[in-house]
Amino acid sequence: MRKNFGKFPVIVSTMMISSLLLAACSSSGDKSATTTSSSSEATKAPATTAAAKKDPVKLKFTYWGSPDEKKAIENATKKFTEKYPWITVDTIQIPNADYNTKLTAMAASNDMPDTGYMTGDLGDTWSKEGRFVNLFDMLKKDGETKKEDFLDYVWYKNSPDNAWGISTAGETFGLFYRKDLLEKAGVGAPPTKAENAWTWDQFVENAKKLTIDKNGKNAADPGFDPKSIKQYGVTFETWSEPLNNFIYSNGGDWISKDGKTFTLNQPESTEAIQKLADLINVYHVAPSPLAAKSMPAMNVALQSGIAAMAIGGQWMNLDLGNAKVNYDIGVLPKLKKEVVVALSGATVFFKESKHPDEAWMLFKWMSNPEGAIELYSGGLWMPTMKKWYTDPALVAKWVDANPAAHPPGFKDAMMNNLLKNGVAGVTYYLKNQAKIIATVSSSLDEVWLGKKNAVDALNAVAPKVQPEIQGRYDVKE
Repeated sequence: MRKNFGKFPVIVSTMMISSLLLAACSSSGDKSATTTSSSSEATKAPATTAAAKKDPVKLKFTYWGSPDEKKAIENATKKFTEKYPWITVDTIQIPNADYNTKLTAMAASNDMPDTGYMTGDLGDTWSKEGRFVNLFDMLKKDGETKKEDFLDYVWYKNSPDNAWGISTAGETFGLFYRKDLLEKAGVGAPPTKAENAWTWDQFVENAKKLTIDKNGKNAADPGFDPKSIKQYGVTFETWSEPLNNFIYSNGGDWISKDGKTFTLNQPESTEAIQKLADLINVYHVAPSPLAAKSMPAMNVALQSGIAAMAIGGQWMNLDLGNAKVNYDIGVLPKLKKEVVVALSGATVFFKESKHPDEAWMLFKWMSNPEGAIELYSGGLWMPTMKKWYTDPALVAKWVDANPAAHPPGFKDAMMNNLLKNGVAGVTYYLKNQAKIIATVSSSLDEVWLGKKNAVDALNAVAPKVQPEIQGRYDVKE
């Protein structure tokens, strides 16, 4: 489920809500036109006697995602209708790039969904307008599900007591790699435990061995031609959260702990960003922005051998598993601290819903993997509930059930790493994030192109960003 993310070097942000804990784990954004499907059409379940006494209810759920995500979501809502025949769910798929525009248009025409995915930037804006139900209030009223049942980081909040959204899924990053390509180059598999992670220097040296030009030379060989690369050692995206894995690992952040000062131009952050840029412009082991424009999505680049490794999100497991790619996963290289970004698009519960009780039923159904197990076993989502990480019997239901989408390294490099070392991505805590992230991202374009270093670019943009700083949601005022 990928939350509204873009291809390298694009940056964007991305959860499903009260009614659904779906992951926007759109591992690859669907560019197709908006599509609508009704679970009632797919499910002609006969109404039970109890259901016959209830008035029919129709819920509307909006989301983005790949064709595989569309199929999984429709299957999940179909099962929901089979269990609760008086409730039907219209699932409306909207392309990633058009999601905010479409939701804004729906709001203007008073045609809002009951629940659905929400991007971090639009959610940040609409939460201030009071458009979402406070999930903490709903959980207090619920006799079965508690806030403490979920991973700590998953709440999108505009105050300590008000959660406007919940992560659609548990999601994080890892180092994906083609096992056969590493073996061919004589590179050992990346470690799966955070405490054993490659240092940055080890990572760079291995990426050099895996970067091959058209003459068969690697990036460490004399005579290597960086202008005729047929296989890159690594590929990565440059939107905010992939960068944050290394910014946080190096002790950096976007904003000071008190929420008053822009800090991405401080040495801890600029050093991490420069290291990533050097992969492109100094070591030539990652594609330039120009080369990236002609490359397919990262999962396809890995599958086709255009790249040997990819710094990618967990949602890639769905497509790689379905394609039977010979891949595995290690932890990301470590700078100073063992951390990994925890993220997801949001799922929200709209106050405009005319059927809040049924929408809450749908939320609980989707937040519990039992109700939509293929979304988890297929590799698209990771659970948001803690017990699905710690109970071996439950882990077996979604991880062990599908080894193709959960290769051997998954449990340590992703599942356990998220549980132990996951830290919230910037979209969970940064106020006025849409403006700040967009401004910073534009300033970094020249860094990825090799025209500026990270220090100069971020010092230059700091005076523009500082007036936009409005604080942090994780700090009590």
